[in-house]
Amino acid sequence: MTRDLGLSRVVDLAGELIRRPSRAGVDDHEPVLAVLEDWLTARGLPYRRLHDGTRRPVALLVEIEGGRPGPWWALDACVDTAPYGDEAAWSFPPDAGDVVDGWLRGRGAADSKLAAALFCHLAAELHGRADEVRGGLAVLLDADEHTGGFGGARAYLDDPDAARPAGVMIGYPGLEEVVVGGRGLWRARVAVHAASGHSGSRRTTVGAVSRAAQLVRLLDEAPLPATGGDFPLPPKLTVTSCHGGEGFSVVPDLCEVGVDIRTTPDFDTRAAEGLVRAAVAELDALLPAPRPTRVTPVAAWPPYRLAADEQPAAALLGAAAGEGLRVRAKTAGPSNIGNLLAAEGIPATAGFGLSHEGLHGVDERVRLADLPVVHAVYRRAVLGLLGV
Repeated sequence: MTRDLGLSRVVDLAGELIRRPSRAGVDDHEPVLAVLEDWLTARGLPYRRLHDGTRRPVALLVEIEGGRPGPWWALDACVDTAPYGDEAAWSFPPDAGDVVDGWLRGRGAADSKLAAALFCHLAAELHGRADEVRGGLAVLLDADEHTGGFGGARAYLDDPDAARPAGVMIGYPGLEEVVVGGRGLWRARVAVHAASGHSGSRRTTVGAVSRAAQLVRLLDEAPLPATGGDFPLPPKLTVTSCHGGEGFSVVPDLCEVGVDIRTTPDFDTRAAEGLVRAAVAELDALLPAPRPTRVTPVAAWPPYRLAADEQPAAALLGAAAGEGLRVRAKTAGPSNIGNLLAAEGIPATAGFGLSHEGLHGVDERVRLADLPVVHAVYRRAVLGLLGV
């Protein structure tokens, strides 16, 4: 397989995937999975479906077992997508899947159907050279990533028949950076209570919405530490939702607040929860209510950061340098599947791929002039890790 051989077929497969809408929570994902299954079956690649707890298919897993003992490595790309948004704002159909002026166009071109097609072709090459491979290569084609539930990745990690990977490379786009770390998160719903009543009553009652507003102020004013140690980003707190009240004549007795805290090694999930519970205690002391404010944690992931010489970061960064690219390692503010993997003790990279526009916005597309070098980098990294 040369540097150029088959790259037009990568684009063809990516276009077919884009032409099967697979918006998370909107579209049936069977059509996009069927395209992949037909392609894999035609080439004799071993694959199987992964399911969540309700037996809903959430991913395809391709497994290329090598002829020599060694660790397994994984490539991951999502094949579900963000919504289209305002389709009238697009200058071309969101499911175009065509190439115009050197750009592959449509929702999922950047995130991450082109990466899925590229990884399938790399698996096909390795399948033909399996006897040379040390360990094995898994390709996870995740159909439940954009929901935020990461069902495909969870099913992979929970599958007793899947070899546990020594590391994962996630095919998000962007030619200039390899994401080697990210802030963690702690999220909670906070139920703020109050005594109900009539808004026109002579008796003054502080409603749940007003109490929630006070809580929001306390959270917004809560001190957070600055950047410290080897981790380059500080923690961050955001109140992301506030819902309460049913009508103009009723003093609301319940208001729910959503809190998202991005954590760091110096400000972890315990510190995040402690901050919120301290604000809640202060609220209940300042504005007592018939029921105490209730904090319900809903998600927690640890922050992570790989060293430059830690695999698979070292392999990907070294491969990029070997292809003449100046690619910098980045610790991301947003979380990604790397955080989920870090919680399982599995190192991961994310965010090396083609240049792009319109990611999660209008007119999503990727620049195909970058495809040969992106293919070469991943191929070099994978072959190096597998000892081929």
